[in-house]
Amino acid sequence: MNCLFVGAGAVAEQYAAALPESPLTLAGVCDLDADRAAEFAAARDCAAFADLDAALAETDAEIVVNLTSHAAHAGVTRSCLDAGVHVYSEKPLALDADAARDLLDRAENAGLGLACAPITPDCDAQRIAARAIGDGRLGRVGLATAHAHVGRVTEWHDRPDSFLEVGPLYDGGVYPLSLLVAWFGPATEVRVADALDTWPEREEQSPTAPSHVEATIAFADGPTARLTASFYVPHRAREFYGLELHGDDGSLSLDDAGAMTAERDSVSFGRAGREYTPMPPQAPADGSTHLDGVERFAAAIADGRRPRERARRGAHVVAICEAIETAAAESGPVSIPDCGATADPGPAPVVRPEAEQRRGASTTGVARSSAIRLPSVGFGCSRYRDGEYVDREESVATALDAGYRLLDSAELYGNEHRIGDLLAAPGAPERESLFLLGKVWNTNHEHVLEACRGSLDELGVDAFDCYALHWPDSWAYRGALERLAEKPVDAAEELTFPAEESGERATADLSLAESWRNLEAAHEQGLARTLGVCNVDREQLATVLAVANVPPAVVQIERHPYQPRSELVEFCHDRGIRVIAHSPLSAPGLLDESVLAEIAAERDCSPAAVVVAWNVTAGVVPIPASNDSEHVVDNLHAGSLRLDASEMRRIATLADPAFER
Repeated sequence: MNCLFVGAGAVAEQYAAALPESPLTLAGVCDLDADRAAEFAAARDCAAFADLDAALAETDAEIVVNLTSHAAHAGVTRSCLDAGVHVYSEKPLALDADAARDLLDRAENAGLGLACAPITPDCDAQRIAARAIGDGRLGRVGLATAHAHVGRVTEWHDRPDSFLEVGPLYDGGVYPLSLLVAWFGPATEVRVADALDTWPEREEQSPTAPSHVEATIAFADGPTARLTASFYVPHRAREFYGLELHGDDGSLSLDDAGAMTAERDSVSFGRAGREYTPMPPQAPADGSTHLDGVERFAAAIADGRRPRERARRGAHVVAICEAIETAAAESGPVSIPDCGATADPGPAPVVRPEAEQRRGASTTGVARSSAIRLPSVGFGCSRYRDGEYVDREESVATALDAGYRLLDSAELYGNEHRIGDLLAAPGAPERESLFLLGKVWNTNHEHVLEACRGSLDELGVDAFDCYALHWPDSWAYRGALERLAEKPVDAAEELTFPAEESGERATADLSLAESWRNLEAAHEQGLARTLGVCNVDREQLATVLAVANVPPAVVQIERHPYQPRSELVEFCHDRGIRVIAHSPLSAPGLLDESVLAEIAAERDCSPAAVVVAWNVTAGVVPIPASNDSEHVVDNLHAGSLRLDASEMRRIATLADPAFER
């Protein structure tokens, strides 16, 4: 789709940087500075104009991208809408609420699309924050603090005049305000505001608008927010564009409301009574560009839609800014028109377990697309670490705070009640956002329903997302396995590892096929959405598939570069079965391998992150376990890495068919 850039300054350069990889084509550029327009156009092989009417008449552009100075946005957008052209405008949409509403009316009356920046509510870090809000992590959000420290524009911008004319509110303040409206819907009033004219006397150029603004803003369905927007505070200040939300159950910190990428520590969550934990990205970065908003707008136009939702939000943000100015000048609360703005629906949950299960005597031919949806990385909750039993409550809490949404539990671990306490505590994610995997122990293959109900009671949930056989072997029953973490080790192991008088393992006369049919009863009674089997080889899995009325949705195996289990993984993937890798990092000597160290150095990460990424790249979900809070976060962040084919081949050289623990 052809577009016309109006404005050829620094912002236009940022938009144009993504044009070579974009489906958009540039029909021309218009700027009052004819020389600047010509230079910009020559670099992009398009027409140059110094007159807007001529540019609209002589190009076949379907969309105008308004990249003019702040004060010119409304006038240029009005002219383009009157000429019958769709408009995407840089922020702000206008400098007063009446002008913004007029633009909305013109677009609607003409049946035209109208949108405006910023796109940051759709960027990676902001979506992580939005997901935490949607997960219910914060509870009722009562307060927000936001900073927009644009800094002294005369120090960092070659043409600061436009900024100095409008002040920091309409430039930087738009970023946190747009996020708050996207997350919570319209603001209702500015409770109080103040504006200061503070500026270094040595500067040759000074703002004509207040250089520092503070306001308290009430949102109908959200927090009361305190906003500070400043030219006087340097943009290198610690707050910069920081935004914090404080709720009944926890707090959330976003270090840059205007960021277009997400780093490991961009977003942090602090459950009530706990320190902040980083919530790293769990998927490859989208690589957002300034042009993304225009591309989405153009795609909607091509589909016959005429989007104006983002413009309504932009108009409401302008109305908030105007109300702040009024409150600062006149004091007292000032009401804010909503301009039709609404909150965004928010990102989809990380996990959405399938309610409808695949049935049939065989899974042969089941497409990969039928596989259940899982996060890229899960968290292992086993208490057995480095040859001894350890408490995992703190590490599981950290994992939940960091954003893990797949928890691997088992009655053998004996700590399901402690996990249940964490899931019931304030600040825990909502049940619908979690994937809970439970496992029945070998001694309970004839008591599956009893074991499953006991585990669900301990966890405080109605059903598992997946319930699995921990091992294919059946052992003799020695009694119910209740809260093993609270029993002496000898007593717990007497129940879980039954032995004959000879010292041999005491087994049960039960085939794998019979154990699977017993497991299916948990599904039939609604205690498990899907079923799985762990620690099997291909022959054992084939046995299950041959008898299954409810085929396994998950196979969990030990998997790491020494033991890649490639044939079994491919066998599962061809049948729509998800593979989960337990013990992905704990093989002795693995993390000291030079191949992993070399790739880690090239990727600026740890060898552990390389192994996690190796699994994720292969479509396998690793479930590393750690009691080190930094490692917990790093392992989750590694889920955002994808290795290339060369790196995967290098790691493949580590495979050791003779590997044994």
